[in-house]
Order: sequence, then structure tokens, then C-alpha cells
Amino acid sequence: MRALAVLRHAAWAAAVCCALPAHAALRFCGLPPDRSVAQEERLLTLTAAVKAELQRVGAPVALVSRSGLNLARFGLRYTHAGWSLREGTDPPWAVRQLYFDCEEQTPRLFDQGLTGFVRGVDDPELAFISLVWLPQAPAQALAAAAQDKARALSLQQGRYSANAYAFSTRSQNCNQWALELLANAVAPAGREPPRAAAQAWLRQAGYQPSVVGVGAWWGVAALSPWLHDDEHPLLSPEHPRYSVSTPHSLEAFIHQQWPQAQRVELCVGASGVMVERGWQNLPATCEQRS
Repeated sequence: MRALAVLRHAAWAAAVCCALPAHAALRFCGLPPDRSVAQEERLLTLTAAVKAELQRVGAPVALVSRSGLNLARFGLRYTHAGWSLREGTDPPWAVRQLYFDCEEQTPRLFDQGLTGFVRGVDDPELAFISLVWLPQAPAQALAAAAQDKARALSLQQGRYSANAYAFSTRSQNCNQWALELLANAVAPAGREPPRAAAQAWLRQAGYQPSVVGVGAWWGVAALSPWLHDDEHPLLSPEHPRYSVSTPHSLEAFIHQQWPQAQRVELCVGASGVMVERGWQNLPATCEQRS
């Protein structure tokens, strides 16, 4: 499935579908950032390493997350995730994801090549990518669901909201769509509408969204048109918090449901590309541990 609408700056729009990169200069739908040849080469090197890991494992689908808006002080390294598919996309390993179409001002589904996805990181000087693979049975079910155009689109509903409440069908962000597609693929069929059924199964299965302080989002002025307070039960004057789906909560849920799931984290920094296989995170500096 190719883009469902023409996107002038595909990599850029996909990069900001969940959280705005800092270099957007207070614009949610801005032009792609200027980067040096050296920075582009660095990201191409990281892309090659990511592709090598996907080919090494050879699974039909992988959750791929990239670093974006700097929320490290809230324990969040990653802001945007999608599903990398071995088959059914052109090119192979393209990332099927929800993005915000800046021209039409609406969320849409989009297949983005791996190179473009990696180029969407916020900081080319220090970039992180995380890959997670499910066991064979759920992976096959998920790949089939992702490649079913009608099924994938049935879960793309509601207004776009960067801080969408994880258990609301009124709004949706890109990580929420990715998680609900997984739930739709592995949960028993029910009579409820697709998103409501997916969220009901996630609740029953013990999914825990990320809880993020309000300041982490409202501190980014450019995101304010895409932030909504009308559905969050955790908001209060004393402890204002958002309960949202992030790559971190997706990975934690997958690890909880399928302890045998595999994870690889990659980064590129001053010392080149580093690869960590397993559930331990790489150092924030992307340097060898002392």
C-alpha cells in the first residue's frame, strides 16, 4: 500500500506525527531541516545497520521506533513508531504508519521507506532506533493485518491528537494506531467497532500507557493545535498528567505479553554506530560503557 494521499514532504510529516522535532522552529508542519552531507551520510550508515538487523532476524514484521522530540527528562527516548514489513511494501521493510497530512490537515496511513523513516530522527548527531520482533504466531497475524488495507484503515479513525488518551476512540496518534493494529491482529474477533474492541482487549491484557507530565507537551508551543485536554481522566490541578501511547509503552506491552520477544537498539553518534541486542538500553551518549 502506497501513500493514501500525495505528501510533499513525506519524511518530514511522518517524523512529526506523534511529537514535533525541536528543529521545526515552532511549526508543526514545517519544511524539512537543512543537514550537512556528513549528517546525511551518518544517517545512511545507521539505516544500513537497521536493515541488516531486519534481514538477520528475517521476521515478517518488526516494531520500529525512532528518537524524536527530546523528552529524555521524562524517561522517553522514542516518540514515533510504526511497523516495518518484509513483504507487501515497495521497497521491502518500509514502515507502515499513521502520519499527519499537513496539506489536508488530517491523519492518514503511509508507507515510508526505511531510509526516510530513519532520516526523520530529531538529531542526526545522536540518533536512536529500536527494533522489536514478536514470536512467530503473533508476528504472522500482525503482518497479515497490516497488509490488509481495509483492516488497517478501519483502525485509523478519530481526530489527530499528539497527546491522545490511550483508551479513547475520539482521538488518535501514530503510536496508538500501531498498538491498536496489533491488538486487532491477535485478539479474538468481537462485535464492537474495531478501535473499541482493540482498546477493550488492551485493557483486559494489562496494557499500561505512558504517563507524561503536561509540561512535557505544552512546553512545545507548536504542538498546541494538536493537544487536547477533553478526554484525559488523569488531569487535575494537583497532578496534571497525560496517559498516552508511546513507543516505550508499546515495547513494554509486547515484552509483557510475549517474554520471548526480541529487541535490538541501535544508535549513531561521534563514535559511529552501536548495536545492543536485548532489552537493555544503550547509553544516552551512544558511547561504549566504561
